[in-house]
Amino acid sequence: MKTQPILFLLFFLLCIAVSTHATELRFNKDKKFRIIQVTDSHIIADSIQNSMETVGMLRQVLDVEKPDLVIFTGDIVTGGNYKEGFDLVIEPVISRNIPYITVLGNHDDEQDLTREEVGKLLMTYPGNLSKMELVDGITGVGNFTLEIKGSQSRHLKCVLYCMDSNAYSTIPGVKGYGWFTPDQIEWYKKQSNNYKDHNRGKPVRALAFFHIPLLEYRMAYMDTTQVIVGNQLENACSPEINTGMFTAMLMQGDVMGTFVGHDHVNDYIFNYYNIALAYGRFSGSKNTYTGLKNGVRVIELTEDEDGFDTWIRLDDKQVIDRIKFPEQLPSARQQ
Repeated sequence: MKTQPILFLLFFLLCIAVSTHATELRFNKDKKFRIIQVTDSHIIADSIQNSMETVGMLRQVLDVEKPDLVIFTGDIVTGGNYKEGFDLVIEPVISRNIPYITVLGNHDDEQDLTREEVGKLLMTYPGNLSKMELVDGITGVGNFTLEIKGSQSRHLKCVLYCMDSNAYSTIPGVKGYGWFTPDQIEWYKKQSNNYKDHNRGKPVRALAFFHIPLLEYRMAYMDTTQVIVGNQLENACSPEINTGMFTAMLMQGDVMGTFVGHDHVNDYIFNYYNIALAYGRFSGSKNTYTGLKNGVRVIELTEDEDGFDTWIRLDDKQVIDRIKFPEQLPSARQQ
């Protein structure tokens, strides 16, 4: 039997499969890396007309912005059959061969699947770079990092912290939304320290993506001296207690900005102790409460430069609220 050619073919196909699954993110030749944040798409497969407004918007902004990565920051599918809904919203991304990641919101596990089942389902889709599984000792489904390498080398240039901000309060007598648990904060600090140790003791610059805004987001709403860019039309629906994730990020010195969703009529960004606290732009439709034209937030990193550029891209291709952080958005807390 001529087994060698067959074995070689099988090995070749296996290598292709592994290579496809292990997509390596890198800065482009122009030393740029562009991210599109999609948040609160609230897809309902049974509400096809409304849901297709989001799908149509995504097709437009993906063709205009040509991102290197798409990040869904929760409340992706919020009604009906989860798989049918995700099939709708992910089609524009997969058909354009754009890698993407997903983190969960408080509504993603309120349909026909548990939170763990949603995570397992999402990992079956091509192009999804997420690690959407339960990890022993770590609260939530989908706490992971993603690395962006250099344009000319495989040297690590930026880390994306992608985390499950959970759903609702688990403490009797405390109302409202969920929070990062102490084990998640320790997980973040451990990852951050590991990257720092491999970078000659220097923090590796990073961004963080999750769904529910930290309690510090309320500071912009309450503090009239705080400079903000964007819409601020409701108080931040943050958890009622502060478990210290922002403080941990401040002390680690690596996270340049956090990007959340959850509040559909907020898309503002402000500088709090030199960390950008930013909302994405509501990407959904009339499947849920609305008050802003839907769109996405764009974040563009430049290799070996601190900070980032960011703007809102609307469904009519209009660009608003373009800023360079931190140069064009000083911190009121450091004046």
